[in-house]
Parts: sequence; structure tokens; C-alpha cells
Amino acid sequence: MQWASTFNNRIVKMWRNGFFFCVLSSLCLLVQYTHAQQVTLQGIVRDKQSNEPISFASVIFKKSGKGMLTDSAGNFVFKLTTPAVHDTLVVSSVGYKVWRIAITTIKDTAFIEPLLELLPPSNEAIVRVKYNRALWFWRKIMANKSHSDKKVWKNYAYEIHNKLELDINNIHKEKLSKNALIKPLNFVFDYIDSTSETKPYLPIYLSETLSDYYFQKDPEKIYERIKATKTNGVENESLVKELGGTYQNINVFNNFIPVFDKEYISPFNANADNYYHFKLADTAYMNGKRLVHLRFSGKRKGENTFDGDCWVFDTAFAVQKITLRPSAEVNINFIEGLTLIQEFKKINDTTWFIYKDKFVADIAPIGSGKLGFKGRKTTTYTNIIVNNESTIAQLQKNKKSLQIDVAEDRESYTDSFWTKKRHEPLDKNEITVYKVIDTLNKNPTYIFYRDAIEVLAKGTKDFGNIRLGPWYYWVSGNVWEGGRFRFDIATNRGFSNKWNFSGYAAYGTNDQEWKGKFQAKYLFDRELWTYLQFTYKNDLDNRQIYYDQLGTDNIFATIFRRPNIPFKFQRIEETKMEFFKETGWGLSIGISGNRRRFSPLKNLPAESFFATKTGNPFQTFETAVTLRYAFAEHFIEDNFIRTSFGSLYPVVELKYTKAWQGVFNSTNDYHKLDLTISDYVSLAPYGYFYYNFFGGKVFGTAPYQMLDILPGNELFYFNKYAFNLMHQFEYLTDSYTGFNVEHNIGSGLFRFLPITRKLKFRQFWSAKAVVGSLSDANKAYNFVGNYPYQSLDNNVYMEIGTGIDNILRFFRVDFVWGVSPKSIVTDPARRFGVFASFRLNF
Repeated sequence: MQWASTFNNRIVKMWRNGFFFCVLSSLCLLVQYTHAQQVTLQGIVRDKQSNEPISFASVIFKKSGKGMLTDSAGNFVFKLTTPAVHDTLVVSSVGYKVWRIAITTIKDTAFIEPLLELLPPSNEAIVRVKYNRALWFWRKIMANKSHSDKKVWKNYAYEIHNKLELDINNIHKEKLSKNALIKPLNFVFDYIDSTSETKPYLPIYLSETLSDYYFQKDPEKIYERIKATKTNGVENESLVKELGGTYQNINVFNNFIPVFDKEYISPFNANADNYYHFKLADTAYMNGKRLVHLRFSGKRKGENTFDGDCWVFDTAFAVQKITLRPSAEVNINFIEGLTLIQEFKKINDTTWFIYKDKFVADIAPIGSGKLGFKGRKTTTYTNIIVNNESTIAQLQKNKKSLQIDVAEDRESYTDSFWTKKRHEPLDKNEITVYKVIDTLNKNPTYIFYRDAIEVLAKGTKDFGNIRLGPWYYWVSGNVWEGGRFRFDIATNRGFSNKWNFSGYAAYGTNDQEWKGKFQAKYLFDRELWTYLQFTYKNDLDNRQIYYDQLGTDNIFATIFRRPNIPFKFQRIEETKMEFFKETGWGLSIGISGNRRRFSPLKNLPAESFFATKTGNPFQTFETAVTLRYAFAEHFIEDNFIRTSFGSLYPVVELKYTKAWQGVFNSTNDYHKLDLTISDYVSLAPYGYFYYNFFGGKVFGTAPYQMLDILPGNELFYFNKYAFNLMHQFEYLTDSYTGFNVEHNIGSGLFRFLPITRKLKFRQFWSAKAVVGSLSDANKAYNFVGNYPYQSLDNNVYMEIGTGIDNILRFFRVDFVWGVSPKSIVTDPARRFGVFASFRLNF
């Protein structure tokens, strides 16, 4: 029976081997089947307004309970064992509406991009406790914010990559495509991105700059070299400088954060606990280190605060990422949504430095939900160095305290260069922008519309090397000239980078006289603005006109003139030679020689009343020296003209003038001194304060045109720089001292009433005063004939005002009261006035 036993053992072994073989085969087949059926669901969770990834959001299947948190870049990936899911994916994050999508089947790999909307402002009760851990945590951040605040460094430098994108949003394709004006551009609708579901948008502009930036704290020096650009049509060098990093620097650790023309209270303000509620939300881990989620919101409606959150390393109390949005009912115009995001990374054992800065704004100029714009700015920082001698060495080469250089070959780089040098690759929307721009710039309809908008906004139009306009001077009128027609022409930089010629001719239908002006300028240096300029003018004298005020030679001035005020007209013939030189540290000097001859025309004393032995009493030759100090003043240049955007510091100007008797038939001999000091001072959170202190004196006897005629206003349009209840030529002085102040408060008292808070009214007050006198000699010389002026005789002329700003987003109404002298206070027609003005503010 041994054979039987052996046979049985073999059978058992074979059976066992076969059994294990079958089991093993089945397992292999099962693994292969399972691998074949495994599918992937992945995506990025984003904020719907800013398109920014949301870190550590919860992503979970409702039925199965399988879930995860997104990583720090908002990514999630699910590996599923069956394509038949039949479940609902739920995405949530603190402060956002819950997002859901039903998923039935998945083929291989699926990608989704949940866009989370912010929850509306809640009126949840604030529970007051004896120990507020969130407030304790905020204080720990404040105690350690020097580790993340770049202001603590003596110097630093980095490379900046800056992207600016502009999209048209809220596009209703069906309506627009039927519009006769838009039909030639219908092909553009093929590029509309509708991934945002309810708000499709069309990307239309993108610029990129790559630059090296250097900063030194004491003394303050800034240097930026813009070495490469893709600006898509922006050729103005001063505008290219705006696209770099110098003028777009936001530090969230400052007490106040500028957003457009407003200043918001930072959540890291030294007194932020007086303005913010803080709340601990949740925790997460990144690279093995715990992050704490801190949320914050404004305590009171209408204050310039933010709602937002930040992720903070819990041991170092260093901010890793912060998101800021203006609080509910904040007083800002044209903004439908706004998000500011900054991210920080560690650069040494104890220091964090910003490495990414993103700003997204939905601009709605014609109303919420209607056609508008979305602007996006993304700035990244690499090659960061702090407290390094190489930074100091570079800044010592500066010609100016704030210097921005633009490389001549900045636009010459290829796409392969940008692919290599960008800190982050372009996303699909940014790639689309370049396709759209390339297509539009070849379309004649688009080019026509673009040029027409530019002409309306700037008032001028270039034809080759010639510039025509501004158009708003073409037609105006007054009682002396009747209808006035004017034509302006100038050369542009296509003609020459050094020489500029400009002028105008004007004709009045009533006086039937030609007037005009010719000007030639040679520009020696654009960086340190230096020029020599010759001007000849023969026209009516409009006195001094500021760039943001109405002059009489303007079509709009005719509409706003107040009734029952006698017109005063005189003509001026002026020949002037001027040299101007700017230094690198805020000081500039101007030297001029100026021959002027006045001819009174209406309601002013004529030359026959002024006895002189040598010739025309209204003819003078003056030389003047002007010293002006404006540290780090910001300018925009256009065709040989610079417009100041102000300085963060006071601007001081001193001018000395000497009249030379006998030179160029001058009959006058006098000296003049004039001094002004002005500044805009931030009083955040209580708005800003403007002041201008001024004074001057004339030494000698001269006709009224050469003395100081206090600035009056004869329009219903408010003049910021003049006395609005005063008439022109009303007060004559040879010695004066005064001030002009205005406090723009913002919402002020209006934020306490729901209706005025909704209307976004803004509050302000102003005061202007001057003390002036006229010597006995100048009184005797000038109080002749039909003179309209008088002397203040060392009395105070003063006006105070208040009113409502931001009416319908564009208009301001000023209520002005005359306080002194007595002649103003006792005259019912003069002691109070209402004035209107138009302004564009965010």
C-alpha cells in the first residue's frame, strides 16, 4: 500500500500546488483588474473672485466619507477603484459657501476646478470672553512680525517679475454680438473664458516686466532697472516705469495699506485690536510644520478695514500666507470685488520674506453686474538678499534718490527668453491674452475704437510726427471775443527726442483779432529733467491756471460762469526764455528772463492813467530764479511735458524776481519774493489733509499787473486753489501771507446712517485765509480810473467750507461761507455760495 500512500501524497501535493497556483492566478487577475479599473479625480480649489488657490480646503465624498484637505497650492487627488462613483463631492472652506457637484462615472482621469464664493457678511453675535485665544495669537504675531517685515532691514535687493492683466468681464455674448458696432469684432468672442460659470470674461491685455530692485533705508535710496518688458503697445517710458515694482509695493505689516487712493487699516496695525475681530479657525500641516488659520473682520461697518484670513506657523508666529478683502459697506467706488494676497517664505533661520504678491480687482464703472473690467497683478520675487554690501555699492551709483532705468533693448527678447526667465509659467488665460492681442492689433475696427477712446481721454491725436489738440480748446466764448476758435499743433518724439515745437492760433468772432502762442523746447536730459525753452505768447491773459482747474479758455468754463459779475479782460504779449535743471536729490532750479506787455481791454484801468516818463507803464522785463525742493517726486511724462503726481514729503518753492528798468523798454524797477510750502498728509484712518502756506512781498512801486492779485473765482465750478467768494482783480496786495487747507475725512459721519453709507457720501471741510496790504505809494499809483480792486489793509480775508463729496460717484458740492472781512459778511449775495465740481476718485 506504500505505492498508494505515495500516490496520495503526490495527488495532495499536486492539488495543493494547483490550489495555490489557482489562488495566486486569481489574485494576479484581481490585481490586474483592479489596476485597470482605477481612475483618478483631481483638481484645484480656487477663490471665485481672485482665482487664487485655496489652501487646506476640505474635499469629501458625501456617501463614502472619503476625503482630504487640499495642499498649500489648493490641489487634491483621489485614486478611485471604480469608474462608477455615484456620489456627491462636497468642497468647503472656512468663510466660503459650500460647493457641491454630483459625480456618476469617471473615465481614466478627470479634472475639476471648484470655484468657491465668499459667504455674505454675517451678523453673528460676538461672544466676549475673559481669555481670547485668537487675540493672544494675534499679539504673538505682532511681537514677532519683525521677522517678516522688510522695513527692519538696512538694505535689500531682489529680482521682480511683474504681470499685469486686464480682462473684460460680465460679457453677454448674445446681446453684444448683435450690436452693429461690435459685429466686426465678433471673432473675439471665440476667446471668451466661461469657466467662471456665471461671469465669462475676455482677456484683452497683458504686460510683463523683469527687473532688478535695490533698496536702502537710511538714507533712503531706491534703484530699479527694468531689463525686459512685454508691454504690448505701451511705448511711453514713464508709463513703462509704472509697470515695474517701485510704485506697486505693498507691505501688509505697515499700519496702513494703500488701495487705489484710499488707506486701509492693516490687521497688523499696532492698534488693530481696536478695529478688528480675530478668530481661530482650524489648523493644518505643511512640510511637517503646523499652521494655524487666523481669520479677521472689521468691527464696524463703513470703516476702512479688511475681511480676510492668514495662515501662520504656530511656533515662529510667522505669516505664511495672507488674504485681504475690503470689509462690507466700505466706501470705495467702482469696485465690485477686490482681493490682495501675499505669500512669504523662509530665507534664513529666523527670517521670512515676501515671495509672491497678487492683487485682483473687479472694476464696474457702469454698475454692479454690468460690463466691466477685471485687473490682475501678480508679482514674484527671487534672488533675495538682505543687508548686503553689493546693494549699497549699486545704490551709490544712483543719480537720484529714486531712480528707475529702462533698458533700451527691453522689448527685444524672444518667447524662449521669457519661457526661461519667468518665475512662474503662464496659465491658459495668460496664453490666450497674447493670442487675442495679436489678433486685435491687426483688426482695423479695433484700432479705430482704441484710437477714438484715446483721443477722448487725452484730448490729442498724433498724425505721424505731429500732434493735434487738445480738442476741448477748439470752441469756447466770452463777451469780449464772442465765439472763440482755437487750433493747437505740436511735434512729438517721432520728430525729435530733443527738440519740441508747439503752439496755437485763436480767433474771436467779436473782436476779430488773431491770438496765438509759439514755444520751442530743447531737452538736454530726461532722467535729470533739464531743458531750455523759448516762449512767445500774444493772447488774452487768463492769469495762473492749474492743471486740474478750469481756465477761461475752455469750452466748459463758458457754461459755469456766475452771473452779474463784471468781466475783466486784458491782453498780454510775452516773450520768455527759461532754463530748468533738476538735481538728483529733489532740488531743482529755474532761471528765466521774461518781457511782458499788458493791454487793458475791459473794466481795468488803461495805461493813460499811469504817468511815466520812459514809455509804456505796463511793459516790464523781469529775471527770476526759482528754487524748488520736492524729494522723490513722482512724474508722468507725455511728449516733453511732465505732470507731477506729488511727493510723500512737503514741497517747498522759493522765487526771487527782479524787474529791470530800461531793459527791453521796461519802465519798472522792483523786487519780488514768493514762498510756498505744500503737502498732502495721510491722517489714516481719518482721511488725508492738504495744506498750502504761502507768502510774498513786492519791494518797489509797480502797476497792478506786476503786483500780487489775489486769486478769485467767477465760476460756479469750485476752484481748490482760489478764494471762491472773491472776484478776480478784487484785492490787490504788495505784501501777503495766507494758508489753504482741506481735510478729506472719507465716510466720516455719513457712515453712521444706512442711507448715506449706501450712497457712499464722503465728508470734508476746508478753510482759506490771507492777510494782505498795499503800500501808500502803490495805492496812489494804482487807485486811478475805473479800478475794480481794493486793499485788505492788513485785514484777514477768510472762507470756510464743507459739503458732500462722491455724489453719484462723480460729483462734489461745496458750501462756502465768508468769515471776513466785514464787507463780505454783510453782503447777502457774497457771504455764502454753493459750488459744484467733477472728480474721479475710487
